Amino acid sequence: MDPRTRASLLWGAAGALTFLVLAQTTRLFGPIELGMGLPKLLPIALAVFAVSAWLGYVVEGRLAQNRQV
Repeated sequence: MDPRTRASLLWGAAGALTFLVLAQTTRLFGPIELGMGLPKLLPIALAVFAVSAWLGYVVEGRLAQNRQV
């Protein structure tokens, strides 16, 4: 696998896991209730994964064009 692709997938995984941790923290300690369980949060986490991975891929490509990587 291309290192750039692997890095972008790892950024996507980090973004999705961060979203899930923040959602669970809000459910545990927050003053408001989200009203959403884990099955409803997983599609949102997948969307966060996709956006984070795409942004990581695009930004790394642009930085490489400018030779800043």
